[in-house]
Amino acid sequence: MLVTIQTVSVPDIGGTEDAEVIEVSVAVGDVIEVDQSIIALETDKASMDIPSSLAGKITKINVSVGDKLSEGDVIIELEAEGNGESANVEEPATEAPVAEPEQKESPAVPEVATDSTATQVIDVPVPDGAEGAEVIEVMVAEGDEVAEDDSLIVLETDKASMEVPAPSAGKIVSMLVKQGDKTAEGGVILTMEVLGAAAPVEQKPTPAERTKSEPAKQAATPPAPKAQPEAAASDEVVIRSSQSKEVYAGPAIRKFAREMAVDLTRVTGTGDRGRITKENVKAYVKEVMSGQKPLSTPAASVLSSGAGIPGIPPVDFTQFGEIDLVPMSKIKKLTSQNMTRNWLNIPHVTQFDDADITDLESFRKGLKPEAEKRGVKLTPLPFLLKACAAALVAEPSFNVSMHHDGEHIVQKKYVNIGVAVDSPIGLVVPVIRDVDKKGLWELAAEFMEIVDKARNAKLGPKDMQGGCFTVSSLGAMGGQGFTPIVNAPEVAILGVSKAEIKPKWNGSEFEPRNMLPLSLSYDHRAVNGGDAGRFFTYLNSVIADVRRLLL
Repeated sequence: MLVTIQTVSVPDIGGTEDAEVIEVSVAVGDVIEVDQSIIALETDKASMDIPSSLAGKITKINVSVGDKLSEGDVIIELEAEGNGESANVEEPATEAPVAEPEQKESPAVPEVATDSTATQVIDVPVPDGAEGAEVIEVMVAEGDEVAEDDSLIVLETDKASMEVPAPSAGKIVSMLVKQGDKTAEGGVILTMEVLGAAAPVEQKPTPAERTKSEPAKQAATPPAPKAQPEAAASDEVVIRSSQSKEVYAGPAIRKFAREMAVDLTRVTGTGDRGRITKENVKAYVKEVMSGQKPLSTPAASVLSSGAGIPGIPPVDFTQFGEIDLVPMSKIKKLTSQNMTRNWLNIPHVTQFDDADITDLESFRKGLKPEAEKRGVKLTPLPFLLKACAAALVAEPSFNVSMHHDGEHIVQKKYVNIGVAVDSPIGLVVPVIRDVDKKGLWELAAEFMEIVDKARNAKLGPKDMQGGCFTVSSLGAMGGQGFTPIVNAPEVAILGVSKAEIKPKWNGSEFEPRNMLPLSLSYDHRAVNGGDAGRFFTYLNSVIADVRRLLL
């Protein structure tokens, strides 16, 4: 076997320059495997482990802690058996042509090009640690098209519940479980057809390709000799909990933890420098599902700690009388988590006004015969959606989101509006897209459709994403006003209460007018009072005279 001295360099790390070496994980004389972590780099934005693209014995380490590295800088030199991937071979140039023909004439495994149009049927297994859990909800059916990470089923024990996500985009071929079933170790939940399947390819990816590849795929092949059992993912960041506990975990681990509803601040890492590995998360899930650890989902963490605010102490209500302990539905748990997070993180301001809908109601009722012919129900909501869309276009300061870096505002050039709907399973907020480009009849029909889907639990995750603004209408039960909570990452929400006939001065006398109470809550980090005043004034003028929508 030919032994050559080859080099491992810094791969493509997204154009980052001068990343600092914060850890050297190997030493001269170490025998390492492909994908084994050799150093850790850090910038002011993230840290990342750099895996070796070659296997062999290290003969020289060219970097030390504190050095600044960029793409292409040599990290180590090693003795590699066979023909490696690196082009930096310290052997006489005359030997290279001899080795090349041998590779072409008798390759060990023929390469098979991946056909992006090919399909393959795969099994989706029961997650580790979920054996014996009850299937409490099935969210897909045979023939459904799903995207990667779409929820498939919900599992629950007497200690915790978890959603099982789709491992990739595809089509459901067969469901092998139903609501009420108990999962078995090594069991299969369903089979699905996915695109892009092909025969295995033995050729190793280049270092740049490996670094750019999906972190979850890197995590699938653990290197044997090190305590850290999986290839470190790029763009690793430090997450801080409300208790300021540092958590070191790569994107693949963070994604896996989100899928398992695990609060990483509760997980003990056993990797290098305390990094959390996939095995650590699996072990934690097993302990929670078996009752060895209390449930500590992000929702429970937020609700109990209040992000640093002392939690509400437990109360034994049985001392006051008979009670029933009613479990919360998944939707109610998510709503509770989201509302708590939004209320704690967003500095809310709420502005109130009454909109004159006398003429709007007269116009709407006049369209009732045509609505019946079209088979749609024309409620006031499509008018409100259209008015809000016009106001978002006229006052774009409301059609924004706070960027996660805290230093930028995301200005949106699309107008998608969410509508809060009270469904049998709890409050949901489906999103109607491109409201500014749709007419009243189209909006009325689409609103009827989403209400029907909400009431029949047919809404998918994508139906409730991408909103710019939300309308929450309490209708006839709405009272005189309320303070809606902003639905982050949006920066504003409109609360609509019960319309009422009130006397209004027209300049010479009081006359009865149909007045609609409106409550506009907004995020004062992104929107100021002047913006809100202009938005509300324009919105009310359009509601009072829908002819302004033509201007």
